[in-house]
Order: sequence, then structure tokens, then C-alpha cells
Amino acid sequence: MTMKLLAAALLLILVSLGLWHTHKPLPAGLAYQGDVLPLEAPELLTDTTLHFPDGRSELDHEIFDEIFRLIGQAETFILLDMFLFNSTGPEDKGLRPLAQQTVDALITRKQSQPGIDIVVITDPLNTFYGGTRSTLFEALENAGIQLVITRLAPLRDSNPAWSSLWRLCCQWLGNNPDGGWLPNALGTEPATVRSYLALPNFKANHRKVLVADEGDRFRAVITSANPHDGSSRHSNTALAFNGPAVTDVVRSERAVMQMSGADTTTIDRWINTLEAMAGEHQESGSSIQVLTESAIRDKALAMIDQSQPGDSLDMAMFYLSHRPIIEALISAQQRGVSIRLLLDANKDAFGHEKNGIPNRPVANELNQAGVAVRWCNTHGEQCHSKLLIRTPSNGQQEMLLGSANFTRRNLDDLNLESNAWVQLPADHPVATKATDYFELHWNHGPDSNPVLSLPWARWQEASRFRYWQYRVMEATGLSTF
Repeated sequence: MTMKLLAAALLLILVSLGLWHTHKPLPAGLAYQGDVLPLEAPELLTDTTLHFPDGRSELDHEIFDEIFRLIGQAETFILLDMFLFNSTGPEDKGLRPLAQQTVDALITRKQSQPGIDIVVITDPLNTFYGGTRSTLFEALENAGIQLVITRLAPLRDSNPAWSSLWRLCCQWLGNNPDGGWLPNALGTEPATVRSYLALPNFKANHRKVLVADEGDRFRAVITSANPHDGSSRHSNTALAFNGPAVTDVVRSERAVMQMSGADTTTIDRWINTLEAMAGEHQESGSSIQVLTESAIRDKALAMIDQSQPGDSLDMAMFYLSHRPIIEALISAQQRGVSIRLLLDANKDAFGHEKNGIPNRPVANELNQAGVAVRWCNTHGEQCHSKLLIRTPSNGQQEMLLGSANFTRRNLDDLNLESNAWVQLPADHPVATKATDYFELHWNHGPDSNPVLSLPWARWQEASRFRYWQYRVMEATGLSTF
């Protein structure tokens, strides 16, 4: 009887922990929805990996060249928040050393401008949750750069089946970067048991943003690209912009620092500076809104739900699995909206082969509903963009892009994410470049040179087992997507 009571008490505790940590209030400042503000000096940046029929590949990449340019000319302030920030990746793949290049650029700028304020925020995955050392991060701190490793425990739990047990038994153990003895699945340094115990929580600061001063203005970049060697061949998108929305980016990042227990003195001072400049901005005819976490979901659903017959919706997405988004797309298709989905086949992950979940079973469901689907033509890299374009039959084009995949984890206040929504004339250079980026991929099939996409049949997945496997993984959080 005593054992039964103890087992019942333990089960009650675990269920209570699961319910609380999946529904608890969010830390202050998350799910941020900025005001709709004038968009100034926007530029769409794209990374495209080109594959040719003769086996050659070329990189047409713009994003980190622009990030390094902005870092290299900044004089007073740099804020960088990046998810994957390390040098891991498959060997002999011609990878660009983005992590080291980013660290070198930041340290070089700090040395040339000793008075500059530089804040770097990142995810604890890069130190395997405290169980390994990062020479890159140690170099930043030694150079006098403020480094913030995001504290993830205040976030809601996306995988309560594991996280409830972890919170009860393991989170109190801390970690030891010099105590590793196990093979490291994510890097080269030995890992600890505690690192592996933290891994199945499956939560992250998944944001990818930069803010830097540029002359008498400040400029922001919101992107899907990481300073990660293993990601350096991925296709990605980014939006760079000036104007009052830059303040919203910095405000949203202050919330991450505050949640992590970091000193916000520097960031507070720069928010005050940016707010004082707000009156200097002019109407531009285009609009922008900075969104994080579930505010991204709400905007994506609004774009889809408001689309009408004659409108078009084009989506380029690394992961698509969020049930309300999928149902909204099917409803839009039934209304007569023209929808095209350009998806990653979910077959490659840094030298490892994946099984196609979630995109292939989701694509099968959407294809059966009449939605047009094509696959990115990838060879080891990923089609990593997270881009939604709505082009009305009349009126201004809308675009949503940034870090967030369209999954439960990315959109339902479980990860930290950062996106930008913009509305601008269809003939604006940013709108035309976005359209051209999508059209280039959509129309360059197997008979083209280069080959950028493949027909639906190439990775068609009709397995009911895979479909329900995806559904269970999405609903429970027992997944990495």
C-alpha cells in the first residue's frame, strides 16, 4: 500500500509539474507585438545554394556579408542574438567558418572602437547546456563583450513528458564544462550525462537578429540564418531595415536578457536613445511590425485567413507542421486562393539523414487538398527560409519572415522567435526581389540550369504511419521540430 501511495503521489507531482509548466505565465516581454510603424530603407537579403546538372554547386549568399559589413562600420552599439553559434559541421563539405568569422568581426570592432557597446545573446545548446566550453564565447568575454547565455527554464515546456521528470530530478544538478566523458553528438568535446539529460527538453532561443548603429541611424537585420559552420550552405532570407521598428527589436531582446538574469544597464540606455530618436522618422508608404513568439502565429493566420479569391500565398518553409496553419491553408485553397508551397524535404541535418517528418506527410495532406507543392533541391544543405508572401489581387504585398518555422514549438510560445511583418507596394524593390526569389526556385526544376526545385512526386510520402507519427510528435512535443 505504501508503494502504491508513493507511486500515486509521484504521478500527481509529475502531472502537476507538466500542467503548470505548459500553461504558466510567460516571462515579461515575450510574445511581443510591436506597433505597425513606417518602414525605412528596407533591403531583402537572400542566400541561395545553386545546384547545376553537371554536379557543380555555387553559393549566392548575401546575409552574413551584410551582417559583417554592419559590424565592421558600427561605432557605438552592436546587439547580436543568434541561435546556432558554433563551428560544428560535417567535414570536407566546403563550409564557411561563419562562427569564427563572426567572433573575429566583433572582437576586431571592439578593439578598434574600445568604447563601443557590444551585447551577444545566444542559446545554451552552443555549450551543450553548460557541459562543454566554447572557445568562441570565451574569446568574446575576454575582449570585453557582454555575453548572455539564455536561461531557458522560465519558458513553457514543449515536451512535458520529459521536462516534468527533468524538473523534479535533474535541473538542480547544474553542469560542469570540465566534467565531460561521453561522446558528444553535437560537437567534439566530451559531454556530460547532465547535458544529455537537458537535451530532450527541446526548447531554444531560436532568434536570429542584429542591431547596429550606421551613421546617424540604427539598422536591424531579422533573419533565418545562423553563424554556424554547419549551416553555412543553407538557403535563407533576411530583412534589413532602419526606422522606429529597430527600437522594437531592441526592446524584444531586453526581455530575453531580463529573463536570463543578465545586466540590462547597457540595453536600457540604448532603448532610451532610440526612443528619443523616434520623432525623427518620416512616413514611408511601407509598414513594418516586429513580432515574437505567438504574435508571429497570429499574424501568419491573419494573412492566410484574410486572403481572398484572386490573391496568392507563396510559402518557403523549412518546417511546416502547425495544425491551425495547415487547416487555414486548406480553407484558403477551398476559397479559391492560389497557394504554392516550397518546402525542404527534411532529409538532411548536418551530415545525418532524416526521415522526412514533418514536411512530407504534411505536404501529402495539403497536396490532396489541392495545394501546389514543390521541394527544394538540396544536396546536404537545408532549404532553411521561413517566408510567407501574400500578394492580393489589388493592394499592397504582405511578407512575414524571420526565425520561426511554422510548427507548434516555434509558434505557440515555447521557443523564443523573432520575425518581421512588412506591407509594401507590389512594385517596391523588396517586394519584387521576394517574388523573384520564390519564382526562381519554383520555376527552376529538373530541366533547368541551375536546378532549384523538384516536383511533388520526388519526395511524395503517403504513409499513414508517418502521418500519425508526425501528428503524435507535434501534439506531444516528442520531437525536435
